[in-house]
Amino acid sequence: MKKFTEVISAAALLTQMGTDKKREEDPIISILQAVAETGSINKAARSIGLSYKATWERIETINNLSPTPLISRQTGGSGGGGTILTKDGEAFLKRAALFRFELQKLVNFFHDTPEEAYAMLRTLKGMEMKISARNVWLGNVINIEKGVVNSVVTIALKGKDTIVSTITENSVQRLGLEIGKEVYAIVKAPSVMLSCDVNPDKISARNILAGTVRRIEPGAVNDEVTIDISSGNTVTSILTSESVRSLGLAPGVEVSAIIKASSILLAIP
Repeated sequence: MKKFTEVISAAALLTQMGTDKKREEDPIISILQAVAETGSINKAARSIGLSYKATWERIETINNLSPTPLISRQTGGSGGGGTILTKDGEAFLKRAALFRFELQKLVNFFHDTPEEAYAMLRTLKGMEMKISARNVWLGNVINIEKGVVNSVVTIALKGKDTIVSTITENSVQRLGLEIGKEVYAIVKAPSVMLSCDVNPDKISARNILAGTVRRIEPGAVNDEVTIDISSGNTVTSILTSESVRSLGLAPGVEVSAIIKASSILLAIP
């Protein structure tokens, strides 16, 4: 009976996704809908009751974890620019509406098959992964160099970028990693170093992601710097305010994010 009740509660909560802003904990669907309706991050943030910063962070996460960008910034033009959904973003919203419809059918169906319904909802809940690390990207394994203790795993992100992670061979086996497998690459923002003039041949770090500074969130001691890399992905670094000043960082400045392979954790969807 307890499991039966959990199925009802979880299904009912998921069917409200994107429709009940007060009860919604992670309003991804609402953000996409608001951007589609307003064409503006400021207006979208106000309409769903989030801060501008929180909305931007969710958008960056959406684009990083989606196989293709769902949201695109437009600059210039007669309208002065704005933010719009890509074609994939529009398609995602349509699929989300279908998902909620089908989920409601599941609520009506689980009376006959509660165990199957419960297993499915547990899987869906796993898709709502919450993690403290600021950088999480979705990619596919393209190479594994096996070692006795440690192995080197190369992951292709969407676009041109690849990243390399060094993990134990035991972890490779436990995660079931193989060529083509979809994985999350995770790195904490303080582990991301920045440089405006880096020579890949003269640095030991395996990962160098070139991009352009999107925004800087100043702090009392440390600043948060978000960088646009390829195909809608972003990388965020936390470094001292003094370092930001000495590097001359500002929106639009070209910069490289440097990450050691040992700092990149891997997880499977």
